[in-house]
Amino acid sequence: MTRAQQVGILVGLVIVAALTLLRAADPSFYRLARESVFDEYQRLEPRPFEDMPVRVVDIDEASLKAFGQWPWPRDRLALLVDRLSAMGAAAIAFDILFSEPDRLSPRTVVAEVGGVSEDLLNRLPDNDATFAQSFEGRPIVLGFAISNDGRRLPQVKAGFAFTGEPPFGAPPSFSTATPLLPAFEANAAGIGHISLDPGNPSAVVRTIPLLLSDGEQLYPNLTLEALRVAQGASTYLLADAPDVPDTITEIKVGEFVVPVTAAGELWLYLDADRADRYVSARAILADDGPPEDVRAQLQGAIVFVGTSAAGLQDIRTTALGQHVPGVSIHAQAVEQILSGRFLSRPDWANGLEILAIAIAGCLIVVLTTFVSPAVALAFGLLVTVVALAASWVAFRYAGLLFDPLVPIASATIAHFAATGLRILVVDRERRQVRRAFGQYLSPELLYRIEHTHDALRLGGDERELTVMFVDVRNFTDMSEQLSPSEVVTFLNRLLDALSRDVIDNEGTLDKFIGDSIMAFWNAPVDILDHGRKAVRTALAMRQTLARLNSEDAFGFGDERRVSIGIGIHTGLACVGNMGAEAHFNYSAVGDTVNVSARIEAACKEVGTDILVSESTARCISEMALLEAGTLALKGRRSRTKMFAVVGDERLAASDAFADLRSVHDGLVKALQDRSGNARQLAREAKAKSATLSEGLPEFYRRMSRRSDHFQQDVEAEKDVAVK
Repeated sequence: MTRAQQVGILVGLVIVAALTLLRAADPSFYRLARESVFDEYQRLEPRPFEDMPVRVVDIDEASLKAFGQWPWPRDRLALLVDRLSAMGAAAIAFDILFSEPDRLSPRTVVAEVGGVSEDLLNRLPDNDATFAQSFEGRPIVLGFAISNDGRRLPQVKAGFAFTGEPPFGAPPSFSTATPLLPAFEANAAGIGHISLDPGNPSAVVRTIPLLLSDGEQLYPNLTLEALRVAQGASTYLLADAPDVPDTITEIKVGEFVVPVTAAGELWLYLDADRADRYVSARAILADDGPPEDVRAQLQGAIVFVGTSAAGLQDIRTTALGQHVPGVSIHAQAVEQILSGRFLSRPDWANGLEILAIAIAGCLIVVLTTFVSPAVALAFGLLVTVVALAASWVAFRYAGLLFDPLVPIASATIAHFAATGLRILVVDRERRQVRRAFGQYLSPELLYRIEHTHDALRLGGDERELTVMFVDVRNFTDMSEQLSPSEVVTFLNRLLDALSRDVIDNEGTLDKFIGDSIMAFWNAPVDILDHGRKAVRTALAMRQTLARLNSEDAFGFGDERRVSIGIGIHTGLACVGNMGAEAHFNYSAVGDTVNVSARIEAACKEVGTDILVSESTARCISEMALLEAGTLALKGRRSRTKMFAVVGDERLAASDAFADLRSVHDGLVKALQDRSGNARQLAREAKAKSATLSEGLPEFYRRMSRRSDHFQQDVEAEKDVAVK
């Protein structure tokens, strides 16, 4: 491990540790982000609507218009109770506070006038008494609210049983409540708090506390009490987490078990607000009584009485983004319990998310430092997809709430931090290598150099290379007919296209010499089958040039086609940085380089575009090769055996090439023996070759005149046998 990598790992792990500790602290903006994700899940997949026996009797705008502004006289509310009871409501829960006497009661109004005898006052109707009497023997649930004034606690109408120690410290605490009139409190079958989100700074109602505590007693909310009274149950059974004090896991009310948070809160899983849930109070209080369809809706239903009138200011925002009356949230909570569709966030969810941040962050830092930022990014994207998919599947099929956002954001921060550090520190050496070799090598070779430091040995290294020379035919004649700028344009277009073939086949571009290209394989890093790759490059160049000619890419027209010659030789050469200290090139020198240059020049004499030496031919024996004779090369004492490259392995396996190869071998034997049928065989080979390559007929036309090149082969073999 290099020092730069050590620094990268250390700094990256420090960042991951900081992100992990930040998640463990769970600041408010993390909670807000997490809850926003859960809101989005509900919007994508709200609770399916089921027609449950739960209704809201709505004191709506139409009701206020029909019966006057709120508050109404309580004798009218008594009539509402009577009619709801007559229609068979299972429970009637008021999401309304009754903490003060009715100011519209006749007894109260006359008493305020003064001078009226007490006996007359006692004979006048008392709306509060009428309302309280309507409770007797009926499933009425009243609500109370948290207050900051005095020390007044409501009655508890139900009992509580516990599987462990009483969890008085788990629910939200309060010390006083709004008072209920004594007669109301005494006659009500249930009393529950109507606070939806005490102490919650968010405007969105996502959970509701099913219980409150004063430290010595638990108090249910309106939802639980309505459900209890509707079932005729008398006791709540609370389950706690083993060995964890002051926690609640479940609340059993009658036949229903409600999973809750440790503080006794219900995660709301909401359906879209819909008109089917509401019945206008005007329809129930109508002079001729409620219509039959209303009776059918309310029979056996748990009824919540509340208001949707905007002026009464009981409008709340839900996770679905809707603004709904507060009473509808109580109704939906009961619907949710009846349907058995719950959301829960397990106690171990926080630990799992913290662990995910630590593990994913560490892996990303390691991958970024030791592999590559791209691989780390791919891993990060995988983490993102898996986290989102797992979180969604858990929500969709199990109702479990897991936060994917903070782990994804933490992994992203870790990735970009580690990547930035790598760019500044870890990649310094690789940037130097890229600057030195980026113009000569393919991206694959650069990658291998960057990740295999021992593969880069500069300064003179003797190794086996395959060297290629490429030259443009008749370039001098073309140059005389073109302007200098046209010559430059032509060379740039041609050499750029041909050099791409070198790069694509892992070759190293050495230099451009006028209209020539020098390239080699197996340096600066080892290349398996470097001879084969060089020959494949030559075949690719043949196709590239044919395409450019067919497209008239040079603008010469059909009368002038550009052609090239390619010479390839495999042998030992010295490769490394060569030149002055202030300016040098990475290049190869030696006899191998000279031989490949001479072979390229021999293409003109042989009449073909690709010639390889015998050493290279041994590397590509399964390709379509034809023996081209043994030629004397300038500057070399001995002759060099060469082969013309016709095509790749697929062509070599074809019947047409097999036929040509058979005739060719016979022609070579005839030339060696100076047989009289050599010309006939040359004509036959020329005819067969025309279907394989347009350059081969010229090759055979010249071959019949080069019998001395093949005669030398026989003499050389005799010399070897004598020795």
